[in-house]
Amino acid sequence: MRWGLRPRGPGPAALAVARTWWGRRGVTAGASEQPRDSGRGRYRDTVLLPRTGFPMTLPGRLQPDAELEVQQKCGFSELYSWQRERNVKAEFCLHDGPPYANGDPHVGHALNKILKDIANRYHMMRGSKIHFMPGWDCHGLPIEIKVLSELGGKAQNLSAVEIREKARSFAKAAIEKQKSAFIRWGIMADWNNCYYTFDGKYEAQQLRIFYQMYDKGLIYRSYKPVFWSPSSRTALAEAELEYNSEHVSRSIYVKFPLLKSSPKLASLLDGSFPVSVLVWTTQPWTIPANQAVCYMPDAKYAVVKCSKSGDLYILAADKVTSVASTLKTSFEVISTFTGADLENGTCAHPLMPDKISPLLPANHVTMTKGTGLVHTAPAHGMEDYSVASQHNLPTDCLVDEDGVFTAVAGPDLHNKAVLEEGTDAVIKMLQAAKTLLKEENVVHSYPYDWRTKKPVVIRASKQWFINITDLKSTAKELLKKVKFIPGSALNAMVEMMDRRPYWCISRQRVWGVPIPVFHHKTKDEFLINSQTIEHIIKLVEQHGSDIWWTLPPEQLLPKEVLSQVGGPDALEYVPGQDILDIWFDSGTSWSHILPGTDQRADLYLEGKDQLGGWFQSSLLTSVAARKKAPFKTVVVHGFTLGEKGEKMSKSLGNVIDPDIIINGGQDQSTEPPYGADVLRWWVAESNVFTEVTISPSVLSAARDDISKLRNTLRFLLGNVAGFNPETDAIPVNNMYVIDQYMLHLLQDLANKITDSYKQYDFGKVVRLLQAFYTRELSNFYFSIIKDRLYCENAHDPKRRSCQTALAEILDVIVRSFAPILPHLAEEVFQHIPYIKEPKSVFRTGWINTSSIWKKPGLEEAMESACTMRDAFLGSIPGKNAAEYQVTIVIEPGLLFEIIEMLQTEETSSTSQLNELMMASQTTLLSQEPREMAADVTELKGTFLINLEGGDIREESSYKVLVMPTTKEKCPRCWKYTAESSDTLCPRCTEVVDGK
Repeated sequence: MRWGLRPRGPGPAALAVARTWWGRRGVTAGASEQPRDSGRGRYRDTVLLPRTGFPMTLPGRLQPDAELEVQQKCGFSELYSWQRERNVKAEFCLHDGPPYANGDPHVGHALNKILKDIANRYHMMRGSKIHFMPGWDCHGLPIEIKVLSELGGKAQNLSAVEIREKARSFAKAAIEKQKSAFIRWGIMADWNNCYYTFDGKYEAQQLRIFYQMYDKGLIYRSYKPVFWSPSSRTALAEAELEYNSEHVSRSIYVKFPLLKSSPKLASLLDGSFPVSVLVWTTQPWTIPANQAVCYMPDAKYAVVKCSKSGDLYILAADKVTSVASTLKTSFEVISTFTGADLENGTCAHPLMPDKISPLLPANHVTMTKGTGLVHTAPAHGMEDYSVASQHNLPTDCLVDEDGVFTAVAGPDLHNKAVLEEGTDAVIKMLQAAKTLLKEENVVHSYPYDWRTKKPVVIRASKQWFINITDLKSTAKELLKKVKFIPGSALNAMVEMMDRRPYWCISRQRVWGVPIPVFHHKTKDEFLINSQTIEHIIKLVEQHGSDIWWTLPPEQLLPKEVLSQVGGPDALEYVPGQDILDIWFDSGTSWSHILPGTDQRADLYLEGKDQLGGWFQSSLLTSVAARKKAPFKTVVVHGFTLGEKGEKMSKSLGNVIDPDIIINGGQDQSTEPPYGADVLRWWVAESNVFTEVTISPSVLSAARDDISKLRNTLRFLLGNVAGFNPETDAIPVNNMYVIDQYMLHLLQDLANKITDSYKQYDFGKVVRLLQAFYTRELSNFYFSIIKDRLYCENAHDPKRRSCQTALAEILDVIVRSFAPILPHLAEEVFQHIPYIKEPKSVFRTGWINTSSIWKKPGLEEAMESACTMRDAFLGSIPGKNAAEYQVTIVIEPGLLFEIIEMLQTEETSSTSQLNELMMASQTTLLSQEPREMAADVTELKGTFLINLEGGDIREESSYKVLVMPTTKEKCPRCWKYTAESSDTLCPRCTEVVDGK
């Protein structure tokens, strides 16, 4: 409603416009509440109550059983093939990010697969041919570790081939479990045509991409620090880490005695007193590998004197107070200087006094924690390695594959685990050398192996890398043309890419695709070229990657190359033992799966962890191979959490099994069977762009929501019984005004729902639907039309008008929720009485509305009538409106003309206006009656009519006079419109006599 100043009177043109909006003055009818007991008495058979076999509820096992029946009857398993065979031009490709084939299906799977299915079903109904091939990530640590842990001690005696056989069997079993769950959830796909990363053809294509990148100089072998998992004995990529925010490290403050200073610094120091550079680290085990101490050139540093010991220390000026407090002392600042004044200085190593550690400038030094001076061990830090590369420092690694010190570290450290007794030994050595100032535990975020859940280290080793520095700028430019939902995901992905210095793609395991290189037996050389790779690709395509371990080395090389490297009897090379990172496995899926020459998916849809995982590996490999992004749109969803926002884990006992959600648990009073549609509704209604909570109460609420929807659908189905849209539908302009108004609202709903699906905002779809069927239908329209539906003649145009609207409403609502609740949509479709041989709702297209439904002025006009209705109903809270009669007084003008079109007579119990008011009778006057009963209630108000975009504006005042009716209750329609309680009202008399 819009309030404003009153303009001049409406004039003839405005009244003509109003008449157009209202439509033709149709035959009038009354309104009432539903006859509560209309089935009793002699008029029972004359009342047209709803008739449908559609059940209001499906308690217990009935819900999951009904869904299975629907899947069978409506051809769920054939739907994907059917839509692929359609002769349509538009194609929509959603590329399925492969889940790991390493466990039972969980709610995270459900969230992801159902979101994808909703998107696919929507686009299919809109007329696109869907390309969706489900896949599984079948290699790597997640599977190998599970297999080995199940075997226990026996695992040590297994060969690589035996481990691979067991891993493949394990993966296949997990795939079948997951696949059957996905099918049960109603996921549309050709489940006999999936992709698997252990398939020979897939592996062969992956090796082609590998060689393309190698040939362009983007893949290289180098000795660098990488994340290393001692528990898995392999290198890990950033995406294979999870950070434990509760990790406890033994942090230490250590002094490095200053040996040589710059002339400026020397002038600030009294040469008679020794000075030490102060550093802090949370990784004491890396101190033996120290090669330098780094400073920030532009920062301010200070020489301080310790009040306790009298020693002089150098540290950042900004850290003087906090470090003194930590060391439980006070510092006197002797002098200050800039970091650049430390240039060319050197220190003594805190454990090896004869070893020199230079002072070097570095950009990675920060003042956030520590002393502003950073201990640098190039073999154990990516930034440290960068400093070493610039200054030609040694990068010797003192830690082996098991995470223990090597013999090179010395007898005091040899064979000690660096994160355990090795750390303790280093701290004791520093104490003995009198270079340790303090040790304290610090709780901080620390990287863990995502599978073993144990801490990792950074150690230098020879690995294969992708030079992503050369790819980043192109990748970022291409990302600008990709649509991200939510938009913030783009920046998150770019930030993750920027933080990544390089991508280590080699793993020291056996369950994976081999890196197809041959290493020289005695020299640090390797062999790979177009001839060797083509030979291996052919073998892998035919027999799978097992050939790398089952065939003798001479058969892995083509004859023309074999003769050049010693021949079969004196072969100088052996196959490498590294396998490819599984992120490279899955990241190259676009090249094997995506259709057409463009090979770009319309949509990638995964969890937010894939911003640093599959999204990134797919982008980088695609950019490397062909300078294209493999996706046009990226949708990112959150993780599933427990009711209180906690992570799900077996130890907390808050894991919710999708199978139990669908089929119920052992005690079905506490774990009832909800069916798959409840699971799907939970997914759709959640704000999936943040974390998604799930709990028994959330699922119960989802079931209640669907029950309310079923109630609405049952009313719609029951009241279109005996109606055939082809022969009985009333033309829109001949329909009741309120029926036209509902079609107007329906078109607006359809447009908003379609737009929400386009934006992948399925939660908005649910909210729009709920608001419509609760507010506009159940609370408003249904309560008004029951009398017309139940008590008019079956073929009366007034009733047919209503049924015409109900049939359209039913169609729009069912299609609106069909992608979300496919089982319910199909169930409803089977119960629509005028569809003799119901097809699948998914085979009959999307929402179809008509432009003639849209009547912009109708909303304003209905709002004015409803304002008066609300005033009346608000004055009789808890009372039956049919027991009152209403007089509406409106001053002459546009508002009166509009309302008059709803009621031509001065007083009526059967007009469109009275149906809306739901009263016994309604009187419409342009001036107040001279006499009013003593028991009348007078309600005043004003309404601003605003038409033609503001060109026609008029504010009118009105009064609603409410008084008890003098009529009696009709025994048939229960409206207070009869002369006596024993006789029918005039309308019912006419209907009954006509039967």
